Amino acid sequence: MFDLVFLGTGTSTGVPVIGCECDVCRSSDPRDARLRASILLRAPSATILVDTSPDLRIQMLLARPPRVDAVLFTHAHADHTAGLDELRRFNVMQMERIPVWATEETATDLRRRFSYAFDHSFSYFGGKPDLDLNLFDPTEPFSAAGVEVVPIPVNHGRLPIVGYRIGGLVYVTDVKTIPDSSRRLLDDADVMIMTALRRKAHVAHMNLDEALATIIRHRPKRAYLTHLAHEMGRFEDVAPLLPASVELATDGLVVSGITMNPGFS
Repeated sequence: MFDLVFLGTGTSTGVPVIGCECDVCRSSDPRDARLRASILLRAPSATILVDTSPDLRIQMLLARPPRVDAVLFTHAHADHTAGLDELRRFNVMQMERIPVWATEETATDLRRRFSYAFDHSFSYFGGKPDLDLNLFDPTEPFSAAGVEVVPIPVNHGRLPIVGYRIGGLVYVTDVKTIPDSSRRLLDDADVMIMTALRRKAHVAHMNLDEALATIIRHRPKRAYLTHLAHEMGRFEDVAPLLPASVELATDGLVVSGITMNPGFS
């Protein structure tokens, strides 16, 4: 069994949004404040980070993981990668390079934007992030820090990206459509985490109705909605509208009791 921490549950702007005076952005309810989307998987044998949001420093100060054993990237957009430089502190604490995993498309962007992170000519840890970049085929399982990871190919508008199936967990963010070939990977999860950007339709993200329809189709025991924009509305107004097994995720929420593949316990 393992647990996960929602490090951030907001969309690319975060919530509150700069310059916005809507009810959500002016809310004093801490459940309405959202850093950019990322999760941390925690078990005795490994700690795995999914995406490095621009808010990674404050997220790590709040979650306080003692180490990061691997990083999985869903795609290369800035709200999922721009905090990569903050990994250098874990290089210092662990005195080792940290393996990161990405598709070829995402890796190409990471190499272009963060070339220094993959340059291993420096003789000490701490001046920069020091990462080992591992590529994976989005149609094939792979192992990261001893954990079996199954990529889930999905579409972020017209952009192919990946979610992940890890044991009883399904994590899919920034999704608009799911290919038929990926559907079986979403079935019968302990926990499903799904994008629900807002109530109105969006060209690149599922809205609330689309996310709920996906959850109903795939029958997880529990489901959490993430990557939420301020247009979704206040937590106290939206939460009562959801089915009993579905919740709005909030920053710092810990979900426990997720089953794991052999080798991660």
